[in-house]
Amino acid sequence: MRRLPGIAFAAALTLAAPAPVWQAPPYGTPLREAFTLAAREYGVPERVLLAVSYMESRWDANRGLPSVAGGYGPMHLVDGQAVTTGGHRDAEGDPRGDESRPYRVMIRDVTPTPPEDTLRRAAELTGTDPDVLRTDPAANVRAGAALLADHHRRLGGGAGWYAAVARYPGPGETGAGRAFADAVYATMRTGATRVTDTGERIVLPPTPGLAPAETGTPALRRMPGAVTPDCPREISCEWIPAAYRRTRNGGHGNHDRYDGRRQIDYIVIHDGETSYDAMTRLVKNPDYLSWHYTVRSADGYVAQHLRCDDIGWHAGNWYFNSRSIGIEHEGYLAKGAWFTEAMYQASARLVAYLAGRYDIPLDRAHILGHDNVPGTTPQTVRGMHQDPGPYWDWAHYFELLGHPLTAARNRDARSVIIRPDYAVNQPYFTGCASSGDCPPRSAASVWLHSAPSEEAPLVRDVGRHPDDDSTYSVYDHAARASTGQRYALAGREGDWTAIWYLGQKAWFHDPADAPVSVPASGRLVTPKPGRSPVRLYGRAYPEASAYPRGVSAQQVVPLQYSLPAGQFYSLGLTTRSSYLRSAATATVRHRVVRGDARYRQIQFGHRVMFVRAADVQVVSS
Repeated sequence: MRRLPGIAFAAALTLAAPAPVWQAPPYGTPLREAFTLAAREYGVPERVLLAVSYMESRWDANRGLPSVAGGYGPMHLVDGQAVTTGGHRDAEGDPRGDESRPYRVMIRDVTPTPPEDTLRRAAELTGTDPDVLRTDPAANVRAGAALLADHHRRLGGGAGWYAAVARYPGPGETGAGRAFADAVYATMRTGATRVTDTGERIVLPPTPGLAPAETGTPALRRMPGAVTPDCPREISCEWIPAAYRRTRNGGHGNHDRYDGRRQIDYIVIHDGETSYDAMTRLVKNPDYLSWHYTVRSADGYVAQHLRCDDIGWHAGNWYFNSRSIGIEHEGYLAKGAWFTEAMYQASARLVAYLAGRYDIPLDRAHILGHDNVPGTTPQTVRGMHQDPGPYWDWAHYFELLGHPLTAARNRDARSVIIRPDYAVNQPYFTGCASSGDCPPRSAASVWLHSAPSEEAPLVRDVGRHPDDDSTYSVYDHAARASTGQRYALAGREGDWTAIWYLGQKAWFHDPADAPVSVPASGRLVTPKPGRSPVRLYGRAYPEASAYPRGVSAQQVVPLQYSLPAGQFYSLGLTTRSSYLRSAATATVRHRVVRGDARYRQIQFGHRVMFVRAADVQVVSS
């Protein structure tokens, strides 16, 4: 890896002078005061300390819970000794999602390289127990200041702090540190104001004329003969190609190449269920699967693995694979409590750039989580994936995309957008660990009940749970609606709101003094007279007569759901039916088959699905 010039990468050492004697203030010490005291003690400019913390955690303490990368507290001090797991997602399902050529992933254990243990290094520098640094925000801030000061000293000191800031997330690539430092200095220039998860309002005043000690565009790394990464200039990006070659069983892996410009309607957001290091090694295995980009947690560094016009095997549904770009994020759906601000900002810049290039609308009908991609047939519905899960902050993500999830001006609108206050919305979940219950943490989802009462059962999902009830598992989306998703309003009763969801009324607690939804405009669909119940599909495939000689017709298989008369669902997009036939490594034989049938994509449950346009009518919201 390339490294910042002049930066020493020795193992953690203690300071030449003993750490200052310090008594930890009681838990609950105002965080703003902690920043002032720590900056003064270690000689770190206070605005630098505040901006670094903002880029890591947005000043949140996160109840002492780790991030998806094992970082703790406002300064994201990483526990390098935390147990990490290999592999990238479970082996259930077919990532290619094309039953005409099924693909079995060959899982190989990849042990991630442990990250730099900044938690214990900071503990050495301050003489503080690591357990205190995990749980006491004030001690965590002080330790982060000590770490920054140590980097500054080792890099030669001087008046500038840019190099120390660039080194703070870890000894990564030159461009990665530079991109992180540029984001920190941009935060200082614009300023920031936020109420933290402990209820404290912190202000970082803007410094408009501030310039970093180093300037320039973050590096786009490429090896000799490699493709130049296709990334926005504001982020640091490297080309790490996915494997593409014939495999021993006569197939090929681990993606499909495509000549020309592909029709791209979606960007799919994933979490990788492992580290950046493991993912970027796994994608080189031709027996594995593939996606287009991976985003690292600590600093927002990005690796590109496929050209955007090539087809990754990531979504478990060939229709969506053939029309999407897949972006993986370092981390876990439930193992860690939060994603870093550096990751959110880099990912949002990448998505905004790609959406502009491919004319993709920035809304939740086109920017999907993997958990929003439907099954291909009734048999695959249960095995579809659940990432990035309820802890991905969709509201903040769309703010960074420049398209905040705002309420419609018409308060009598016929649909709503789910939008709880992420900081205070902490629904009950199970399944995070062997102990059963998940610790309380901020989430972007709301639970859906069969009646307006917390005691009422959760709504049923006949695809996910054909023989039993929905659960409160963090991995079970059967009875959940997520931030940014738009649903047709089905009723209100007291503090409860009902939406149409999976063919039934679904109720969620939505009190006026703490609403979790906002009025929304947009078109809705409902069955045409005499066409009910309407079938639902996981793909918008053409009719059999559309396939030319030599291209096998794909079955148009309805899912186990139906849309009854009198119900309404939000319309995401209308599309002409199509199927991209891949001819393995012979790209000249690839063929896009287009049919006459048109489909409308709707938000039917937690996942999007399709209905035939001929079966429904569109009404205004």
